[in-house]
Amino acid sequence: MIDTSKVKERRELRFETIDDCLAEVDRIAEADRRGELKTLGNWTAGQNLSHLAAWVEYGWDGYPMGKPPLPVRLVMRFMLGRILKKGMTAGVKIPGIEGGTLGAERMETQVAVERYRAALNRLKSGEQANYDSPAFGKMDHATRVQLNLRHAELHLGFLK
Repeated sequence: MIDTSKVKERRELRFETIDDCLAEVDRIAEADRRGELKTLGNWTAGQNLSHLAAWVEYGWDGYPMGKPPLPVRLVMRFMLGRILKKGMTAGVKIPGIEGGTLGAERMETQVAVERYRAALNRLKSGEQANYDSPAFGKMDHATRVQLNLRHAELHLGFLK
């Protein structure tokens, strides 16, 4: 396993809107179709996109894990502002979860692209979440969008 916090070639991305992210997903899909997509880190392109789609969907469908202990939730809520401004850190793992995270199912890149595109379009529609984040708690829709964009910047940066 590669320590993803040490990957040097990762792209630094910044998305202001869901449309910015969708445009990048389209570029990734086209590079994959041409056979020119390079992946960094431990996951395939399909796993990265599937993971991102899953975390958007959890807001409507429910999170597959419980809340972390209160001290962890307090720290995470405190860190939310920094994450929204500066982005997420590579290599972070959720304690107690096998593999350190959820939703990274192996899937063909183009299938994962469509799943992620559908999740982003649903998020773009303004549909309110049914479930609060286990780590960050209740957040308004705009904050939820920004958090998902920071998550996308992290994972899509591993796709060149």
